[in-house]
Amino acid sequence: MNPVEFERRRILVIGAGPSGAIAAALLKRNGHDVLVLERQRFPRFSIGESLLAHCLDFVEEAGMLDAVRAAGFQVKHGAAFSWDGRYSEFDFREKFTPGKDSTFQVQRATFDALLADQAAAQGVEIRYEEEIVSVDMDGPKPRLGVRRLDGSHYGVECDFVLDGSGYGRVLPRLLDLDTPSAFPVRRALFTHVEDRIDDPAFDREKILVSVHPRFRDVWFWSIPFSDGRCSVGVVAEAGRYAGRPEDLQACLQQFIEETPHLARLLRNARWDTPVRVLDGYSANVKRLHGPGFALLGNAAEFLDPVFSSGVTIAMRSASMAAGLLHRQLSGEAVDWEAEFAVPLKRGVDTFRAYVEGWYDGSFQDVIFHPGSSAEIRRMISSILAGYAWDASNPYVAEPKRRLRVLAELCATPR
Repeated sequence: MNPVEFERRRILVIGAGPSGAIAAALLKRNGHDVLVLERQRFPRFSIGESLLAHCLDFVEEAGMLDAVRAAGFQVKHGAAFSWDGRYSEFDFREKFTPGKDSTFQVQRATFDALLADQAAAQGVEIRYEEEIVSVDMDGPKPRLGVRRLDGSHYGVECDFVLDGSGYGRVLPRLLDLDTPSAFPVRRALFTHVEDRIDDPAFDREKILVSVHPRFRDVWFWSIPFSDGRCSVGVVAEAGRYAGRPEDLQACLQQFIEETPHLARLLRNARWDTPVRVLDGYSANVKRLHGPGFALLGNAAEFLDPVFSSGVTIAMRSASMAAGLLHRQLSGEAVDWEAEFAVPLKRGVDTFRAYVEGWYDGSFQDVIFHPGSSAEIRRMISSILAGYAWDASNPYVAEPKRRLRVLAELCATPR
């Protein structure tokens, strides 16, 4: 493609989701020229609706916290877990790491549009329904080809590109950065329902993660919103879907009916929204940065939705990248590997250890163990709240070893 014109900008951000909006706002607050290009029109549907407390640190840093608090989202204080008659909960107000004690459960269409609008209110230019279709990183400046909704094209030349395109993974696709994820291929079915939950024990201020009574690798999320609705989904490896209904709603409902506690909670639910499917969502890349670009959040790597870590990783990567890029554009020498990739990966690898432990059952044994010490629960609560970079927490500093030892003490006979 030969664009008819090249527009000159300082920073181009791909995607107006949480990572793109946060990064763009932080850079604009430091006086930089920022253009955000977003392929879709907001508001648009997305999952990743149960935020972790650490997210609000970055929302606050970007000057958006007051607007988020005023939006009427469902307050969230922690996470609850249910499995075959067992119940356990972790409260973010009782955690090891200092930081935010609560967060929100949000309809992402509304939340993402709010963050983007807040970035625009701070002076960030956002263009919707414009798609990056080519990229040239071989010249002195990155050059990207853009296609508008009407099919016309133009180009952007900039000093640096931040890719916050999420599942779109624009630069990984165009620069051949994708590499296979080590996680098995899993499928998620999900929808929103009018939940009509009348159980007084159900805590709307926590996400509920339910485990299938027979298949411990099959789990469900229930994320209540402030308007009486709830996001409901199931996650399972592809083989667990064999022999089940092809109709997505019937399939999701069959999984739920096999899980008595969840079936009771949702027995009065009104299923008024089509069920969606997401396959093979885990992703990885060869590198997180290169000359003239860096990858944010899900555009780089996505683990699994079980601990709602995706938006936290996205926002933290946005904050880190914006800080480094500001220093670089101000004339400082920065080391993107040592100051971005390596420290970001430490937290991602912490989450990874607990995701792996969830699916092999060891972390579930810890979660459902009735005799865990209060101090250990506080340390685990910090990780569930998103503070996976706090190396003063032993379960962050040595996640695999600590989890292995703890799981051996808490092991459930199989």
